[in-house]
Amino acid sequence: MDKEIKKRNEAYNNYVKAKIPKTKPWPSLFNSFWVGGVICCIGQGINDLIMLWFPNMAQSNAWAYTLIVLIFLASLLTGLGVYDKIGKFAGGGSIVPITGFSNSITSPALEFKHEGIIYGICVKMFTIAGPVIVTGVIASVLVGIIYLFI
Repeated sequence: MDKEIKKRNEAYNNYVKAKIPKTKPWPSLFNSFWVGGVICCIGQGINDLIMLWFPNMAQSNAWAYTLIVLIFLASLLTGLGVYDKIGKFAGGGSIVPITGFSNSITSPALEFKHEGIIYGICVKMFTIAGPVIVTGVIASVLVGIIYLFI
């Protein structure tokens, strides 16, 4: 019986190895690095423009507006189908900045829009990002409680 299980597992592992797409690690790493850098440079450019147009604005407020613009642009590009192509090309370089988080919320919402506004968009929007948000909120509360008593 044990031999049959090992044989079946080996056959399955061989099947999985045959189906996994082959990637070249160095080009993938390079593309991830430079695309992530370009996204960050775009964010810095937006921040610089905001500071130029509103010179009396505090830097922290300018960063908040920069994040709003980046989230909007990533959601717009996701809706147009462009961000998915960027993600396929850049891999991790497109998901590390806040634009990747925006994409992870917008994609499921678009995928399930046919189910209606409430049961489709509103419910499915957080299927990917929801656990991240919940974990972040719980961790911040715990750290805040620890900080309160230390």
